[in-house]
Parts: sequence; structure tokens; C-alpha cells
Amino acid sequence: MSEPLRPLRESLTPPVGYPTALVDPRDRVATAQRIEGLLLTTGALQRGHFLLKSGRHGDQYLEKWSLLQHPSAAAEIAHALAVQSLDLVQGHGGDIDLVVGPTTGGVLLAYEVGRLLGVRGLFAEEVRGTDGSTRREFRRGFQIPPRARVLLVDDILTTGGSLQALLPPLYAAGAHPIAAAVVASRTPGLDSIEAEGRDPIPLIAGITLDLPTYEAGDCPLCAAGSPIGAPGSSGR
Repeated sequence: MSEPLRPLRESLTPPVGYPTALVDPRDRVATAQRIEGLLLTTGALQRGHFLLKSGRHGDQYLEKWSLLQHPSAAAEIAHALAVQSLDLVQGHGGDIDLVVGPTTGGVLLAYEVGRLLGVRGLFAEEVRGTDGSTRREFRRGFQIPPRARVLLVDDILTTGGSLQALLPPLYAAGAHPIAAAVVASRTPGLDSIEAEGRDPIPLIAGITLDLPTYEAGDCPLCAAGSPIGAPGSSGR
């Protein structure tokens, strides 16, 4: 008789100096430290000398899928975002009726945050028009109720463009986007998502990271002779 399957149980122990257990999501400082520890542990946040896809150089690299492949870590962060988002919305006398995210990482996060809040979690896909322009659409029979109070969620925020692209189909359906939440923001100081002619939508980031990049000729890591690798490739 063959042996029963024994699922691999990976240990996600953060580096020394980071919280090793769950923290209160309402403690923003402790939560950010816990999330940073999980990003480091899963390899989502890497430190070194990297040649980025833009051609610029950086000393840190953030890869969302290294986090999202670990359900326990992703679910813990989703729980923190759900608590913080609900506190924000209810603090203004509102509630959350629906959670939406963009493909692809936003699909997983919308599902989990929606599950925690007891509401549906939907996603919007990118489609290309006949003129070559792209937009987001809710397809696959998804229905957006009029006047639904909507929480936007995503993984990594740089400019906010992926979240902004969710707004036109939501407004067209008569919904009310009321808050946005992301696992990590790469843009310190960005605290809202803007839409022309609409009120700003408050933004919650589980952690905010300042990840400077450099032109090759101005890179201090190159000047120091640090070896460079391309993240996500065999040359890393």
C-alpha cells in the first residue's frame, strides 16, 4: 500500500526584528512591520542590486506573486485590509456592499476580502477596443447593483492606474466606490484615488515602501561594484 499524501507545510517565520505572530490590524505600525516581515519571508520583497524591466536599477524588488502563492500569508494581509477598510468606512457612517479588484492579483484579494466581510468579491478584466485602447470591464455575468458601496482592492500600487481603471464601469453602473485598499504602496504620500469630477476615494495601504530607482549611469550600487541580477530570471 502506498503511503498517504503528506502535504508540505512551509514555515513562514519572519526575519529577526519582525513580529512573529498575528498583530492587531488597528495598530497600523505593527501591521506594516508584520507585512514587511511576510514580504521578506515569502521572497516578495528582495534586497540586492537589480536590473528592472524599465531598464533602471534598484536596490529592492517587489514581486507580488511570491506573496500570493502563500495562501496563509495572503489571507492574513487580506484580513488586516478588511478590518482597516471597514473601520474607515463605518467611521464615516457607511458600510461595504461589494469588493472589486483588477486582474490578476486583485482577483484573489477581492475574493478573500469579500469572504471576510460577508459580501461578493468581483474582478474586472482588461479589454481592448477596436481603436487599440484598453479599458476594464466586469464580465462573466457579474452584476454591479446600483448604489452599491464598493471597496476597491489590489496588490501593489505604484501610480494607482489599475484602481482608477475600475472606476468608469462602477460609476456607469451607478455604484459608489467609497474606499480602496492595497497590500503595498510604492508611492509615499498617496492617500487617495482620484477620478475627474468625483470626490477623492480614501486609500489604505497595508505597508508603504519607498523603492528608489536609478539610471545606470547614476546607480550607487554600480559605482560600488555590486553584482547585478535581473529579478525573476535565471540570472538573478
